[in-house]
Amino acid sequence: MTRTHEIRPDLDEGIDRKVLSQLRARFLKLNEGRLARAMEGLSTRQQSVLNLLPLFFHVNHPLLPGYVSGSTPAGLSSFEPDANALAEAQRLTRSFSYKPRHGSNPPRPIHGLFLMGSLGTLAQADHSDMDVWVCHAPDLDESELAELRRKCQLLEIWAASQGAEAHFFLIDPARFVLGERDAQLSSEDCGTTQHYLLLDEFYRTAIWLGGRTPIWWMVPVYEEPAYDRYTHTLLSKRFIRADESLDLGHMAFIPPGEFIGAGLWQLFKGIESPYKSVLKLLLIEVYASEHPRVHCLSLRFKQAVFANQLDLDELDPYIVVYRRIEEYLIARREPERLELVRRALYLKVNRKLTGHSRTQSWQRSLLERLAQEWNWDDRHLALLDSRSQWKVRQVGAERRAVVNVLNYSYRFLLAFARSEQTVSLINKRDLNVLGRRLYAAFERKANKVEFINPGIAPDLAEDTLTLVHAPNKKEPGQTQWGLYNGSLTALEWENFAPLKRSRHLLELLTWCHRNGVIDSSTRLALHPGASDLSEFELFNLLGSLQQTVALPLPTLAEEPLLRASVPSEVLMLVNVGVDPLKHHRDLNILMTTERTDSLSYAGVRENLVLTLDQVTLNSWNEVLVSRFDGPHALLDCVRDYLNNLPKGLQQPRLRVRCFCHNRAQFIARRVEEIVDTAQTLLLSRLNHRYVIQVQQHYHVLELVPGQVQHVAVATLPALFDYLGEELATYSPLHLDPMALEDHDLALILPMGQPESLQVFYRIHDDQADLYVLDEFNALWQQRLPYHDEQSLLVPLQRFVQSMQYRRDALLPMDASQPQHLEILYYQLQPSGPARARRVDARPAPQTPVNQPFYDVQAIIGKAPADQVQVTLYCNQREFSELEHGDQLFSVVAREIVEQRREIERYRCYITDLDLSGLLGDGQSSSNLYLRYKADLERALNDALEQI
Repeated sequence: MTRTHEIRPDLDEGIDRKVLSQLRARFLKLNEGRLARAMEGLSTRQQSVLNLLPLFFHVNHPLLPGYVSGSTPAGLSSFEPDANALAEAQRLTRSFSYKPRHGSNPPRPIHGLFLMGSLGTLAQADHSDMDVWVCHAPDLDESELAELRRKCQLLEIWAASQGAEAHFFLIDPARFVLGERDAQLSSEDCGTTQHYLLLDEFYRTAIWLGGRTPIWWMVPVYEEPAYDRYTHTLLSKRFIRADESLDLGHMAFIPPGEFIGAGLWQLFKGIESPYKSVLKLLLIEVYASEHPRVHCLSLRFKQAVFANQLDLDELDPYIVVYRRIEEYLIARREPERLELVRRALYLKVNRKLTGHSRTQSWQRSLLERLAQEWNWDDRHLALLDSRSQWKVRQVGAERRAVVNVLNYSYRFLLAFARSEQTVSLINKRDLNVLGRRLYAAFERKANKVEFINPGIAPDLAEDTLTLVHAPNKKEPGQTQWGLYNGSLTALEWENFAPLKRSRHLLELLTWCHRNGVIDSSTRLALHPGASDLSEFELFNLLGSLQQTVALPLPTLAEEPLLRASVPSEVLMLVNVGVDPLKHHRDLNILMTTERTDSLSYAGVRENLVLTLDQVTLNSWNEVLVSRFDGPHALLDCVRDYLNNLPKGLQQPRLRVRCFCHNRAQFIARRVEEIVDTAQTLLLSRLNHRYVIQVQQHYHVLELVPGQVQHVAVATLPALFDYLGEELATYSPLHLDPMALEDHDLALILPMGQPESLQVFYRIHDDQADLYVLDEFNALWQQRLPYHDEQSLLVPLQRFVQSMQYRRDALLPMDASQPQHLEILYYQLQPSGPARARRVDARPAPQTPVNQPFYDVQAIIGKAPADQVQVTLYCNQREFSELEHGDQLFSVVAREIVEQRREIERYRCYITDLDLSGLLGDGQSSSNLYLRYKADLERALNDALEQI
């Protein structure tokens, strides 16, 4: 340890030029030691780059690297090249000879060169880059700055040719003091919002290469709040020459918004590379916890130099950061976070202490002292040194500590932002976006595949694994899938603990793929147990996952996080590990003569779609796995898929795959047809209803965007009831080609159109089926005795005309011309019991104007207890429930018979219906009128049969 001799240049007591000279010498001595350490870790050619940079900014020579023109700003303040630099320049270009600048005060527009980054620190590595700040005169015009930028670009190219990665950043000190700059100032810089934190890092880490030295060196820590007054005195009284000093500003105060901005940036980086960000995150937390009286590390550094404590190890930038964090976490009694910080520092330095090293560098020696101080034994060091070989178990244990630190830092930033109440709207927005980023990366939720390796280990792939399907001993009657390390026999695997268990295979395989546990080189031993999984199917399942979730996933951009997540890639896998024909071998005989629809297969109408596993990669880079099984597996899967579709034109890419033993391609194609059709209908922006038959049961998907419903209507009568329900708006009906293929509805339902009543009839000897699709596409159906087309259709025609008349009468007088519903008639052919093959349009029946008919009018109103009351009028004579009670229909039937001249008993029809007692002045669909008409006619004709 260097002997302590503190210097206190006090304005009140007078400033001694000799004391200031001693201070500058101390900083330069420390700088010399750091530069020597930086050189020690560089190759010969890289050392040459660092040695020559001051010379290249000092002179313009056509044969030297970086030359642009003779007018490019050149000349480094207070710099004269030494013999070594000149010799190296002449080795590059033999014709180069240095000519010192003449004149009393030649212009030197380059004020200073400083090296930033990890060079010269404990963390210096072979790949460490050189971030060089080029501080220039503030009076350079745009053309001069352009030439200087071009010179820097050429020097970067030359440095790369010498095996050095260099980056140059132009600094105007006058603008910098005001917090103004044009670009990032290092490879790690996150923007202009962290001005003071960047300056703090510069003052305690930068290595001076040449030019003026910072005037900040000369200002005692206790004078930092009076920095401007103190430096003004130094310059005005010529204790320090202006052309020998560089002013980049003070460190008396750090605005609270900088902690939030810097914390956001480090958390953003930490999601993918946590070890690189942990140290900076914790330092930001330390600073923020001290706000507003932050004693930043640059001030500690300066205080040490003033006290003549120049130990290179203790002033190493990484050690200084670690010591401050260590103090903080010990005081807070948080040993777990402190241990993670120690691991992060050790892994950042990346110098293995296990094994024998040929060279004993200063970095290794310092790291050994730290490991002893932390009581790390050889076993612990061996574990850290084998990080490149870490697999699932080690990474899983480390992930918890990493995620805890990142989440804690986020919550700390939120609390700090609320307490300060000075955070900008931009910061608030960034905090919200970052919260979503952390949620997407680490938050657990149902069906989400956990990502366990956020930059902890380079590769989790296993050489050999064993996949086992076996009974779940903790849940009798249930099975599970287990993944084991190595290649194990059926007798061995029970003696080992699995790497992971899952109830379903796809959940396990997706986890393996997302985390890189299985890759193209992994060998898998399979024990399928009671499942039907084959090696062929397993291989194809993994291939499908690799297509859908292509790794590595790209870094998540900010724009998708501003909205709710939506699916990007979707994989539907049918019958994973299941052979649908395994228990129905007799179907193979029937398949040549019976229908082969995968949803209603062969003579027994077997459903071959037994299970679906859906893998989704969404716009937040989350991977989710959903499982569907049971009798409604397909429709439930399609419903959930459709409900998660994004709005707009950008739709997810869908893959449907099946690799089971029997009819895999046909099954996949059938499922894909259903999904594609449903999706197309949904995106048409009309509220479609899609009818699908599975086995002998019927299902309807109600396709309303964001509200898709699956309705299982089961039997054909139930389907009729469903299709007959009243609708408020037009809803197209789409029929799956395989559904109802032997029924009249297969021809009728696809023909629906708005603003019309479509009447379909089919004759079966002495009976006829009558169907009506109303203006909203609701279905009404009735079977009637058949005599001729006139007697079948005219009563319906009269009723519809009456209904239209009543509707028109309710319209306001100033309404536009009423829109009469067009009534269209169709006959299904051929008649008789055979399957209908076509639909023929028919003209509307002619209603004879002069032919009298018996008028039966019904008026329905409300009654107590949600009942209705019926009043019937026969040729204007009233018959009410109030008068006749439950004998109403018998009385009316007797009245009708008495009024008829014919002896033959034929049906009674309702010719007019008023529902205003139920609906008020509101309108309702034709379907509702037809349903009441049919109910009234049924009651009336039942009574007629009793007479």
